[in-house]
Amino acid sequence: QVQLVESGGGLVQAGDSLRLSCAASGLTFIRYSIGWFRQAPGKEREFVAAINWNGDSTHYADSVKGRFTISRDNAKNTAYLLILTLKPEDTAVYYCAGTRIFGIAVLPNLYTYWGQGTQVTVSS
Repeated sequence: QVQLVESGGGLVQAGDSLRLSCAASGLTFIRYSIGWFRQAPGKEREFVAAINWNGDSTHYADSVKGRFTISRDNAKNTAYLLILTLKPEDTAVYYCAGTRIFGIAVLPNLYTYWGQGTQVTVSS
């Protein structure tokens, strides 16, 4: 079956960096665009970043531009989200998701497969 498994989250201090990973199995990874979303307590799930099948097109939410970098390694069936200069407002569960839509998708309902999420907690 299809699985997306996030890892790399944790408890960090403001100003630290993290790299989240999303390992995919059970699907042909290069056929999927990958998105990262996050959900903070009491808030709706929000789009963070997305990358197309070969990595030559990326898109970011305005709130994370300049600090977040999405990438993928198709040989490893893995996508990544590098987060620099973490802020307390980045505290959330981070999810990766896969879609067969060609290009970039920012709406959660356009994604078919989702991981279970990884918690990122940033202390001030």
